[in-house]
Amino acid sequence: MSDVLLGIETSCDETSAAVLITDRGVPELASLVILSQDIHKIFGGVVPELASRAHLKAIQPVVDRALTEAGVPLNAVDGIAVTAGPGLVGALLVGVCYAKALAAAGNRPLVGVHHLEGHLFAPALDYADLKPPFVALVVSGGHTVLLDVPEWGRYRLLGATRDDAAGEAFDKVAKLLELGYPGGPAIERLAAGGTDRYDFPRPMLNRGFDFSFSGLKTAVLYAVRDCGSLENERQDIAASFQSAVIDVLINKVALALDHTGYSTVVIGGGVACNRELAVRMADANAGHARVVVAQSRLNTDNAAMIARAGWFHLRQGRRSNMTLDADPRMPWPGLERDPEMYPSPR
Repeated sequence: MSDVLLGIETSCDETSAAVLITDRGVPELASLVILSQDIHKIFGGVVPELASRAHLKAIQPVVDRALTEAGVPLNAVDGIAVTAGPGLVGALLVGVCYAKALAAAGNRPLVGVHHLEGHLFAPALDYADLKPPFVALVVSGGHTVLLDVPEWGRYRLLGATRDDAAGEAFDKVAKLLELGYPGGPAIERLAAGGTDRYDFPRPMLNRGFDFSFSGLKTAVLYAVRDCGSLENERQDIAASFQSAVIDVLINKVALALDHTGYSTVVIGGGVACNRELAVRMADANAGHARVVVAQSRLNTDNAAMIARAGWFHLRQGRRSNMTLDADPRMPWPGLERDPEMYPSPR
């Protein structure tokens, strides 16, 4: 296994590089650089073409800085892990092409990593003792996925969103509340001063493992339209919306714990940065399940999680060749769904 591993992440609007150094078989994070693209705030969302151009400008200096902060020269890098998908195809291509060039120039092993699997591995950087089996909840701007993880590399899909992902719902509700982009942090800050007094729906509560947030988003739309003064009601609407989303996530995790019999929950993805979610999930499972959430910078899109997932795959002997390509709909490796054991709710 590589002693020094460089991770690269360019799936959306963060250009990131990280260095992992393995000491006595344990990978440790030596550096992490994340450069966010502020230009998208002007448009209220990510503009793919602008994201690609920004990655092209940033990739070299970001990698150089990560190596410098780790105290590692490029010629000491033993392997490279890069996000190959899913994501914006143009953004992904920047990272994949750059990683392939570095791998070819130095005759280094290369491995393409699934972005969501990276989110799943992120807590392992903070909790070296984290081991399956566990229930995993991956919640981000584009995905909401509930998994049974019997071992690293094997994932059983319990449920997924049928429409909006949780993070997407946060962004859309933030736009309704005139909070700008990205929406999650703004709603969390606003909700801290509000009261959960709006009776928003908890979609698909106690109805299997799948999620749906479009109806909740519509309920917020009506509340904003009918509230009279958005300035006076904004905090309470934000608090009520956030509470509804968290109630659904807690409920689905409880169902998954009952189904699997596991005693550990791992939460990853951008929405895992929400401290209210982490606190309430821990409180709801106090005494019967351990709740593991990585620090915030490891839950955003970052290269450290990609390096950690890549470290696992390289250790298993998996390699990508120079035909590795960006795949915006990349299937999750090792993901399975048994229609009898894990049925979709009717």
